[in-house]
Amino acid sequence: QAQLVESGGGSVQAGGSLRLSCAASGYTFSNYCMAWFPQPPGKEREKVAVINGGGYTTSYADSVKGPFTISRDNAKNTLYLQMDILKPEDTAMYYCATGVRCFLVREAKYTYWGQGTQVTVSS
Repeated sequence: QAQLVESGGGSVQAGGSLRLSCAASGYTFSNYCMAWFPQPPGKEREKVAVINGGGYTTSYADSVKGPFTISRDNAKNTLYLQMDILKPEDTAMYYCATGVRCFLVREAKYTYWGQGTQVTVSS
């Protein structure tokens, strides 16, 4: 049974940094692309960063391009999201997910999701 477990969230002041982790188990981690989806209060989840199985191709939403960096360590079965220069509007529950066709919009299919980790940025 595949499982994803996020960690690393917390409360930080604007301009600060956090590093989220997503530990995977129960499947061949390196075979699948992964993504991060923040869900702000009262809003839908929105994909902001994607990485391929090998870890050498990434894509970002314009809103996070620059301050956020997605990476993965396939030896440790772990996905990361380095978040710098955080803003209050980055406040959200952050979910990681794995699946196929992650770089596509309509065709992407995410099979497994984590439970989320809360990020709160104060001004």
